[in-house]
Amino acid sequence: MNARRVSRATGQSLDFLAEDAADRAVYVISVAAELAGMHPQTLRQYDRLGLVRPARTPGRGRRYSHHDVERLRRIQALSREGVNLEGIARILALESRVEGLEDENRLLRLRQAAFERVFAAAADGEVQVVPSRGGRPIRVERQVPGALGR
Repeated sequence: MNARRVSRATGQSLDFLAEDAADRAVYVISVAAELAGMHPQTLRQYDRLGLVRPARTPGRGRRYSHHDVERLRRIQALSREGVNLEGIARILALESRVEGLEDENRLLRLRQAAFERVFAAAADGEVQVVPSRGGRPIRVERQVPGALGR
């Protein structure tokens, strides 16, 4: 059972059992606005423009997570630098895409590293890990049952 209920429309969790505390949508708009240093009406505008997508309660009230507040702070910083709202939306989309690609790259590198290792048995029965890109074999001692502390 997944401990996280995610709204497809918002992508945010309303469940207090969220795996990551930063994803818990717990801040009402006034608290989120104060934490982000903005007016609540600004948060409503950013929601309408799609710059931030707070979770919704059954009564349609907005609930913001810590990630949402951090995103609002990023929007505010970009705005102070003179970037217009359309530019901010594009920057945030590109940053999100870069983050996703970095995660994918990290997973692919881990998968590649697992396939690059070659195991071989030496003449004396010891196991060696032989790097596929040349180099000297790495010697791994054979585990003998009951031989702890050797």
